[in-house]
Amino acid sequence: MDIFNFPNHQKDLNSFDFPKLSILNSAKKEWQDRKRWWINTFNIKSELGRNLLLGNRGSFDINKSKGNKIISVFDATLCELMYKWFCPPNGKILDPFAGGSVRGIVAEELGYNYTGIELLEAQVLANQKQSNKPNWVVGDSNEILDTLKQEYNFLFSCPPYHDLEIYSNHHKDISNMNWDKFIEVYSSIIQKSYNKLEDNSFACFVVSELREYRNDGRYSEGYYKGFVPTTIKLFEDSGFKFYNDLILQNPSGAAAKVSN
Repeated sequence: MDIFNFPNHQKDLNSFDFPKLSILNSAKKEWQDRKRWWINTFNIKSELGRNLLLGNRGSFDINKSKGNKIISVFDATLCELMYKWFCPPNGKILDPFAGGSVRGIVAEELGYNYTGIELLEAQVLANQKQSNKPNWVVGDSNEILDTLKQEYNFLFSCPPYHDLEIYSNHHKDISNMNWDKFIEVYSSIIQKSYNKLEDNSFACFVVSELREYRNDGRYSEGYYKGFVPTTIKLFEDSGFKFYNDLILQNPSGAAAKVSN
């Protein structure tokens, strides 16, 4: 059921918005048109800088992408709406799991001040070639957050979904840690991020559930790991109050491929 309508977006960066409801249907033509507008207007190539190791999605060759062996690219339309809804104009945004270039470019072009921390230097260099406006910092968020002097108005990120995508064999990359160590470091980063926010600020993490699987990349029993409720608990343990959740309804084509 469609529960909202989009206005026609214009070239004015601040003209795009729609009612603040909790189900976001990204399959809508207006949503997809806006996402393509962002990518084409600012030449965003967020997939650059990443060559995944084995993970739940399998290995990835940037020149031979097939089936479900893909690099996830953050949705620019979702990014725009979260900034406009939950961050004050010209506010300061903190992203402890920066990854690709989307969140930084969208933030800066909308007039926000974005700081994104990314462990892998190759990823940051790829981002900087697309735009030198965002402040991308190379390093481990668990360490870098201790050194940041300013406070922020909005915490916005998409953390690694444990081992769904393994980004590197770096010893501080939480995507290649076992579950218990992953949660330990993940919790620490959330707590340190909380400490960097101004009072009465919002935080939004884009997370989904994930399943257990064997080392060959196939699902075993397929039980949920509980990533979503664990994330909520870690935020609350750090001092946050759970304000709301949003459901991002994506096109179902990829899900159909792996439903069996």
